[in-house]
Amino acid sequence: MRIVTWNVNSLNARLDRVERWLRKFEPDVLCLQETKLADDAFPALTFEALGYRSFHHGEGRWNGVAILSRVGLDDPVAGFADGLDADPDARLAWATCGGVRIATCYVPNGRALDHEHYQYKLRWLDRLRADLDGQCTPDDDIVVCGDFNIAPDDRDVYDPAAFEDQTHTSVDERERIAALVDWGLVDVFREHHDEGGLYSWWDYRGGNFHKKLGMRIDLLLTSRSVADKVDTVLVDRNERKGPKDDPPSDHAPVLIDGTG
Repeated sequence: MRIVTWNVNSLNARLDRVERWLRKFEPDVLCLQETKLADDAFPALTFEALGYRSFHHGEGRWNGVAILSRVGLDDPVAGFADGLDADPDARLAWATCGGVRIATCYVPNGRALDHEHYQYKLRWLDRLRADLDGQCTPDDDIVVCGDFNIAPDDRDVYDPAAFEDQTHTSVDERERIAALVDWGLVDVFREHHDEGGLYSWWDYRGGNFHKKLGMRIDLLLTSRSVADKVDTVLVDRNERKGPKDDPPSDHAPVLIDGTG
């Protein structure tokens, strides 16, 4: 299966790109984040014409996540399934596609270490960890992917010193990623690429993409059973390029491919 995560930073603005990308790469499952659409505005028929069933959890102007699948889409869940108060933001969706339990996640940014949004981010990640127990077990085929707004280690940022005392690299955030790994997930990218300097997000400002000043914050965390079948992991940097009349997202798609 070929499974992809992509923060599109507004599906309305990027729909033509997504359609072209689907036709070119033909993923089995595409997980989207930051669609910025309400559910009734989501272009499900467009994707259906390309052979994809879809499940969208959105709120309108902000956030929004979706799963597109051409290998079946069963047992969809919008948000956390823990029975607690609903998350005020549309940041998480689950579905089973081709026998794999998949989550698309748009983790809160955090803004600043002394901001309440940072505490919300940590609570959100704790809740995601707990939600795993309600959705699956480590022995299942699982992919938890998306824009985590966390660089797991110093190889995942262009200059660790530039991120001291900031979000995305703090000890508490990285500990939440470690908790997901301890539960039984694998950062499959790192099983195939050990080097630094490989990023999935680049700020629009300052020509950062061309200067190679980025971060790896778009992750595919999988169960061991899935990781063992993966033979290719790549970031499609070409999709981060584009003219002003066909602007790219500030994130590139990240893809895993394998047998089974």
